[in-house]
Amino acid sequence: MNPNVDDYIERHPRWQKELTQLRTLVLASQLTEDWKWRAPCYTLNNKNVVMIAAFKNDCVLSFFKGPLLKDPDSLLTAPGENSRTFRVVRFTDAKQITKLKSKLKFLIDQAIEVERSGKQLEASKGPDEFPAELQTKLQEDPNLKQAFEQLTPGRQRAYVMHFAAAKQSKTRTARIKKFTPRILDGKGMNDCVCGLTQKPPGCDGSHNKK
Repeated sequence: MNPNVDDYIERHPRWQKELTQLRTLVLASQLTEDWKWRAPCYTLNNKNVVMIAAFKNDCVLSFFKGPLLKDPDSLLTAPGENSRTFRVVRFTDAKQITKLKSKLKFLIDQAIEVERSGKQLEASKGPDEFPAELQTKLQEDPNLKQAFEQLTPGRQRAYVMHFAAAKQSKTRTARIKKFTPRILDGKGMNDCVCGLTQKPPGCDGSHNKK
């Protein structure tokens, strides 16, 4: 058990019971508890499988390769309209977790098997989704290439969409240059870099209150 997760749960009194239940459920599997993006992350052979997190209106159990899971009860939802990989189950009451315990275990066990099998989500293809400027930069900078490939698929896609949205090549190049330090630091476009957010890994603007 990771002490950072103990602190995380204590910092979210509204969802302590729910987070503790989810943590216990995940730890009963073969996953290892880790601490990434300032939130509890559970891994298999150092590969990210699931996360738990608390937000203002709910807490969630997140699956990194959600679309590859069988979901007969339709528990999984996409956290955003552009989410191609992550799928989450949302909770507002500990009783929900208790009621769904066997079904959540089924999803967790599936996620483990998917990771163990080496299955990958198919990347979206299209000329505007991976701009030439980014391809060139990654070829020129092995460190950047490695850092980019280590980002979660969702974070990669967010960067690609942002870079490709620029109409002019010089603007795409400028955007890539601007976000290169963040990519090298293992951060997504909207991840917190100040360490003050209460909604990891995203930034909730807490730094503006200091």
